[in-house]
Amino acid sequence: MHMKHTWALAALVLWTAAPRLAAQTEPPAEILAELSKITGWKIRKPVPMDTMTRDRLKTYLEKRVGEMVDAADIRIEELALRRFGLVPRDFNLKESTLDLMAEQAAAFYDYKKDRMVMLDGQGTLMQGIALVHELAHALADQHVDLDRYIRKSEQSDDAMLARQAVMEGQATWLMSEFMARKAGLSLRTSQSLVDMMGRMAGAGSGQFPVFEQSPLYLRESLMFPYVQGLRFQQAVTVKLGNESFEKVFSTPPRSTREILHPEQYLERIASPRVQPGVTLPAPSGGGKWDKGWKQLALGTSGEFDHQMLLRLYDKENEAVAVEWRAGEYDLHEQKKTGRVLLRYASAWSTPEAAQRYFASYRKILAGKSKQCEFSDEGPERLTGTNEDGGFTVTVQANTVSSVEGWPAPAR
Repeated sequence: MHMKHTWALAALVLWTAAPRLAAQTEPPAEILAELSKITGWKIRKPVPMDTMTRDRLKTYLEKRVGEMVDAADIRIEELALRRFGLVPRDFNLKESTLDLMAEQAAAFYDYKKDRMVMLDGQGTLMQGIALVHELAHALADQHVDLDRYIRKSEQSDDAMLARQAVMEGQATWLMSEFMARKAGLSLRTSQSLVDMMGRMAGAGSGQFPVFEQSPLYLRESLMFPYVQGLRFQQAVTVKLGNESFEKVFSTPPRSTREILHPEQYLERIASPRVQPGVTLPAPSGGGKWDKGWKQLALGTSGEFDHQMLLRLYDKENEAVAVEWRAGEYDLHEQKKTGRVLLRYASAWSTPEAAQRYFASYRKILAGKSKQCEFSDEGPERLTGTNEDGGFTVTVQANTVSSVEGWPAPAR
């Protein structure tokens, strides 16, 4: 469900949880030297730095978004988020993303041009812990092609968010370790320090109204790479030592589940196994597509997505998200009418967990639509209509499937 292209750009920007921490005044060369010492990575070249006024920032970001993704892709991403009920139906993805980045950016590393950009108004060029975070990106980019790394995940929305958590989590961990060493401490031996840094990174401060008024899913998607990525990097570093800094790039996590549960990642890289999958349901009642429909998108829905759905519509059952094992969806559009059909399937650890999620999905359907009416409710099948058309939801063994938006009431 994640925005495959737009968030790849958002991942470049340092959301200013970090600058609220103590300022640093070391020149970039000294910061890089310390980061090299922490990671064991050699500095292969200096990092050029530019400054940019905040007035120029939104124009720059809009240009970059335009280079990476076209209007049709943004429309499809909006449709997916709206149809799952993760954002309001009038949500504008492009404008919201640009407004958020322009509001919160303090600095960013442009991994296409291999340069650091500091925003005016954040103190002197050499101030701000933001510099440490972004130089951590720069050092990683000298050993790993970050642009290639993030683009290799485009076949999976959930994998892209996981890779963003690697990038931002590692930079946040290195920033935090840099600060800890100034006090004679280390994250490697203090989980309480990691927990404190995670709380600080995820805490709201009341000074970012655009962020705080954004949909929950958007806020959590933006913070996930920093907060959960930090905890992921800590777990892998404790287990693998300095090898972890390269390992998370060479053998990346395959899903947000592996970020949320690092033990799953560590177990998988120690003993590789096949990732479970799901099969999307037939269009409607076992029917077939005719020539009037066109597939708009095919994507994945991960543990994080399901956690957010449950938090929005059935918070009392949010804990079942940890039982997620696989998820997939697609969108088809009927050319003549413009109707959009959502097909979606999710696999769970046990049939009991699938039943629990099936029960929650009724609440999700009712919550995300103002015109939801149920026509048939059974222990394994749920049908009805809403403003998008007919829907059918079924649970079979450990899989929950739905078809939503069929022109006639779903059979």
